[in-house]
Amino acid sequence: MKKIALFVDVQNIYYTVRDSYQSFFNYQALWDQISKDYNIVSADAYAIESANAKQRSFQQTLRNIGFEVHLKPYIQRSDGSAKGDWDVGIAIDMMDAAARQDIDMLILLSGDGDFDRLLQRIYRGNGKETMVYGVPQLTAASLVNAASVFCPIDKALLMTK
Repeated sequence: MKKIALFVDVQNIYYTVRDSYQSFFNYQALWDQISKDYNIVSADAYAIESANAKQRSFQQTLRNIGFEVHLKPYIQRSDGSAKGDWDVGIAIDMMDAAARQDIDMLILLSGDGDFDRLLQRIYRGNGKETMVYGVPQLTAASLVNAASVFCPIDKALLMTK
């Protein structure tokens, strides 16, 4: 059984699933699906810190499933713009995982094309396979092409209402 490291761009998955399916992503279904075929060595979820009770409950749910949750404050700038992404943090952690001997493959949940070069580098530099889960119509073609395997997020990974 291949040993994997799992990385989730929580904000990207939330918005792409919401916009495409008017639903929520089912992290437990993902965990169950992946753990059937792979040994999950590490699982990291990257989210924005919030005082909102629903968000804090969701983050605790992720922890209960088995994710290590990394939080970063949402920054509202004086000019009205905002920042709250984890791209650099995810990239650093994925590079560290790619160098580990106990990891055979890295799985990324995101549709963000900014990660395409990262996946190419992980494969070229470390020989590790990569898998991407994303909403097909909102996942950058460059990211799909950079991954060893692309898994479309479909109804099987959505919360039932």
